[in-house]
Amino acid sequence: MKRNLISISQFCKSNNTSIEFLPSSFHVKDLHTGAILLQGRTKDGVYEWPLSTTQSRPLIAFSSVKTTLSEWHHRLGHPSLSIFKNIMSSFHLDVSRPSNFNFNCNSCQCNKSHKLPFSTSTLSTSSPLEVIFTDIWTSPVYSTDNFKYYVIFVDHFTKYIWLYPLKRKSDTHDVFVRFKALVEKFFNRPIITLYSDNGGEYQALSSFLTINGVSHLTSPPHTPEHNGYSERRHRHIVETGLSLLTHASMPLSYWPFAFSTAVYLINRLPTPTLNHLSPYFKLFGTFPNYSKLRSFGCLCYPWLRPYTSHKLESRSSPCVFVGYSPTQSAYLCLDTSTARLYTSRHVRFVESIFPFVTSHTSLPRATSSTISEWCSITLPVVATPSVNVGSAPPSSLLTPTAPSQSQDPSQNNTTCATPTPEPDSHSSVPVPETKCDCANNPPLPPTQNDPNQPPDLSPSPHVIVTRSKHNIHKPIQKLNLTAQLQQPTLEPTTVTQALKDPKWRQAMSAEFDALLRNGTWDLVPSHPTQNLVGCKWIFRTKYLPNGSIDRYKARLVAKGFHQRPGIDYSETFSPVIKPTTVRLVLSLAVSQGWSLRQLDVNNAFLQGTLTEDVFMSQPPGFIDRDHPHHVCKLRKAIYGLKQAPRAWYHELRQFLLQFGFINSIADTSLFIFNNHGTILYLLVYVDDIIITGNNVEAAQTFIQQLSQRFSLKDLGPLTYFLGVEVTSHTNGLFLSQRKYIADLLNRTHMTEAKPAPTPLATSPILTLQSGTPLSDPTEYRTVVGSLQYLSLTRPDIAYTVNKLSQFMHQPTSDHWNAVKRLLRYLCGTLDHGITLRRTSPLALHAFSDSDWAGNKDDFTSTSAYIIYLGHNPISWSSKKQRTVARSSTEAEYRSVASTAAEIRWICSLLTELGVTLPQQPVIYCDNVGATNLCSNPVFHSRMKHVALDYHFIREQVQNGLLRVSHISPLINSPMLLPNLLLVLSLTHSRPRLDLLHGVHLAGT
Repeated sequence: MKRNLISISQFCKSNNTSIEFLPSSFHVKDLHTGAILLQGRTKDGVYEWPLSTTQSRPLIAFSSVKTTLSEWHHRLGHPSLSIFKNIMSSFHLDVSRPSNFNFNCNSCQCNKSHKLPFSTSTLSTSSPLEVIFTDIWTSPVYSTDNFKYYVIFVDHFTKYIWLYPLKRKSDTHDVFVRFKALVEKFFNRPIITLYSDNGGEYQALSSFLTINGVSHLTSPPHTPEHNGYSERRHRHIVETGLSLLTHASMPLSYWPFAFSTAVYLINRLPTPTLNHLSPYFKLFGTFPNYSKLRSFGCLCYPWLRPYTSHKLESRSSPCVFVGYSPTQSAYLCLDTSTARLYTSRHVRFVESIFPFVTSHTSLPRATSSTISEWCSITLPVVATPSVNVGSAPPSSLLTPTAPSQSQDPSQNNTTCATPTPEPDSHSSVPVPETKCDCANNPPLPPTQNDPNQPPDLSPSPHVIVTRSKHNIHKPIQKLNLTAQLQQPTLEPTTVTQALKDPKWRQAMSAEFDALLRNGTWDLVPSHPTQNLVGCKWIFRTKYLPNGSIDRYKARLVAKGFHQRPGIDYSETFSPVIKPTTVRLVLSLAVSQGWSLRQLDVNNAFLQGTLTEDVFMSQPPGFIDRDHPHHVCKLRKAIYGLKQAPRAWYHELRQFLLQFGFINSIADTSLFIFNNHGTILYLLVYVDDIIITGNNVEAAQTFIQQLSQRFSLKDLGPLTYFLGVEVTSHTNGLFLSQRKYIADLLNRTHMTEAKPAPTPLATSPILTLQSGTPLSDPTEYRTVVGSLQYLSLTRPDIAYTVNKLSQFMHQPTSDHWNAVKRLLRYLCGTLDHGITLRRTSPLALHAFSDSDWAGNKDDFTSTSAYIIYLGHNPISWSSKKQRTVARSSTEAEYRSVASTAAEIRWICSLLTELGVTLPQQPVIYCDNVGATNLCSNPVFHSRMKHVALDYHFIREQVQNGLLRVSHISPLINSPMLLPNLLLVLSLTHSRPRLDLLHGVHLAGT
């Protein structure tokens, strides 16, 4: 259209104007000021609107007021500025001030905020260790030995990578301390700067870095791009490692092997950032030897002649190649039939066959001890010797050196590798590569280490590394063959993982159904005034004494730390049976010829009734569909609640009292039934119950009534109670903790340790100041705590465990070495324990001793005793005295007083059990002065400062309740106990203590 029509009235209303029409023209005026805004002329009898002000676009009839850029921005859904400009220029939208794009949109600023682009790094270094980048990677899959993380250290100058697998992030501190000491020694220069994120594991390094003059740079919060150097290395390592695993069809639990091999290869591959040189060349000044590399996960045959028992046995067996030895010029070969990891220099490879591809079922995973042994020697997986430009590095320093080898041209896919160190370009003596035919040539003798080669200094963050003969790492033989060949069972850590596994899902459903049947809770609407207690699932694999899997247990536990004292709970104490009571009752049962039965109450804590109002969230994975926002009002106790043990104990106690049992006063977890000649003893440890007595029918009747009240399992004759293995033989019972010791040795990687003759070395004497403090005492405390429980059946380690427990607050390297010695002692006495025989008469006698001023930190003495019922040891103790003794007599006197107190308690227990002693108890002491002091107030001037409570022993003797007798320390009768090991533990011969080796039971 060349002409458009305009509505005069609409134009005037919209623009606050007036129009004056004249015979030959018209004027548009401002309505308020009267100023002329526009004027036009008549043409062909009509008024013509001037077009000079609207040349940029055609006029449209009935057009509205022009829209602003801000309004168009909102209409179009807040597009970006570039897109917005493109729309405006392409479609000529009606916009006022079309060139003004400098408006601010608050909505875009609030909802489109994102990270700003990062500039290219300008960091420049000129030598190794100037800047070390570090970061931690978390694996979604636990390795067989429960490795969950790894930490890397990347040198900015050489791009060289060091990798350490970790079980806990807190191990980073100890790893870095060892890493720093190693690389600084071999580089002869310090680490200048450490660059990391703000993780708590690195914050713990602040004080150490400050003391050692290391600058610590961190990335801004939530900005991993600032540590992109490490992040890119993670990606490279993970992608390479997963490719190795996938190509070999190996399970993900082998990721420590694959990632270590990946790092080994990455360090030897050219990189564009180094002008297509490898980090290995940049660091050592020599090219890597690629001829020694082999396909990860392929079939291999290591030379195993040193491990065969006779000459006619096979010299090799099929294995899987899982990497390169970090400390030797050798390969790592995994024998899947025995789960052994061999380190061998003489290996024949078949790179066209991958055993895990051939058969998954016939190749079990490596046992936890296999991988843990390997990981303990591979830390760091890669590390560096000192830089000597122009010379090759030593072959087995910190870098895991794969052996070099040559191929036999006659072999197609099979090569025989005879590794040699990588050649030194400046060495005057060439190192030849040896070719051999494993089928025709005799095997090469084992090569000796180069005397000029630096020793292996691979650090191991709190991992016990022991000598392993012939470089063979054999898993612990605690399980039977079937259990050994089973793949390790990894317990899920989240509900999501558990629900994906049928066996764990079934265990969760069984637990949830039991809770519903028990009427544990009622669903009620939530209210803001309720203190809501959370809950979580705990997953455990239950094992039989032989190590095979018994069942999979899922348990719902409340988060008791959410409870408020005085509101959600009041009293929480609940008694458990004392170990002395257990040994005493077992000794009586053996002497009387009574049978022993064991019971296990199902979901014991769920039987207790709550008196407080406790509200708990619904169990994860089992949310009620009809009431997803309701909460559980607990009617019964549940595991995890503060008062749950007490509620269960009171429920069981009430039932037993109604049945006719009497609650013991000396030990409230002991219940005694004595009616018309029928005697029953009941020992209760939470939900584990032992019952014995002189009437089998009465015991069976009681078990039936107990099962009607509580859901329980009748486990039959006593065989395994609280980690103690009970073995019956012709003359009594043998108590041991063999499986417990085996598990402890397995966790600490001491299964192949060289046995020690005694638990504690005679010198040097342990003190608080001996050795250097451990950077992370967690493992020390964990192991010593486990050893304390082991004292239940091992009185020979009582003194050593008590001594080691005195350093829990700040253990040192010497203390840790003492722990390892004790573990070595246990390794050689794995099958030892105590024997309870049929004995008569049931006389009570004890041996008491002390070491005067044996503690060199505060010069206190240690008291020790062991108490026998007949020939059976039932109670023992080794404990540091509270005050300093001025003489050996005083120290012995206090020890006798402690022994007398224990005897009085045992006598009270025997009285409640209805046992009458044929004679007064006797305490044997090897100190004449202490023996006389127990009967007469001699040496008053030298004993007047002794606390009065110690003198009750004199009252017991004068009243004829016990007798103190002197015994020569030279006596070593089978009926008597010398105190050599129990107190001092410094002799090289173990006293009798009625400890027997398990294999002797049949003839005992």
